[in-house]
Formats: sequence, structure tokens, C-alpha cells
Amino acid sequence: MKIVVIDGQGGRLGKLLVEGVKARLPQARVYALGTNATATATMLKAGADFGATGENPVVRGVADADGVLGPVGIVVADAILGEVTPAMAQAVGGCRGKKFLVPMNSCGVMVAGVEELPLAGYVARAVEALAQSMEG
Repeated sequence: MKIVVIDGQGGRLGKLLVEGVKARLPQARVYALGTNATATATMLKAGADFGATGENPVVRGVADADGVLGPVGIVVADAILGEVTPAMAQAVGGCRGKKFLVPMNSCGVMVAGVEELPLAGYVARAVEALAQSMEG
């Protein structure tokens, strides 16, 4: 099973997602795809199996992913302070894998109906939803 975690800036969310996926689904191959080198390095240190940085790795990496996790901004062009390119957003939004997005409200998108949780709560919910989807 191929799980892709995408993050930008310092990679803090990506780190938490990688740790959660590796703990909950140890058999998964986790690909850390950063919008910058710092985010990628942070996710690799958290235990991701593979890592790459930039637009082309994101576009190619999500094409055959079974699941994609990251902040909601990964489906919004120019989000994460411009780190998400239109091609990245289109590739993530159009990939066949299920998307498990964390509602980080820093990209100008507010998800109506989502209760306010600490980051760890969102991560736990995203990882559990991924695990349930992959297991059954």
C-alpha cells in the first residue's frame, strides 16, 4: 500500500502524519513529498520510507497512491505561502487515491462544519480514517 504525505514550510504536520501512519499501518510504504527540502527532511526523520521535493515528485507521486494525507492547502493552488503550485493542486485533487486532508486554516480556506481541535486531534482523525479505508 502506497501512502503519500505532502507538506510544506517546516514539515511539522507532515512529521505528525508520517509518525501516525507508521504506527497505525506499519506495512504501508510512506512517501514524504515536500514542497520544500526542509519539509521533506523533517518527514524523512519521522520515519517515511521515501522522500522527494518539489512539483514533479508530487505530481508523479500521487498518481498511483492509495491514500494522500496533508493540509487542506494541497488541493488549493498557491496555498502554503505559494508553495503549492497549480499543477500540484490539480494532481492531488485528480488522483485516484483517497485524500485525507487536515483543516489547517492558513491557506484561506475554512471548512464549514469542522470542529476546532488541536493539531494532534486532526492528525489522529486523519490517520484513523486512512487506516479504516485501507483495512476495509
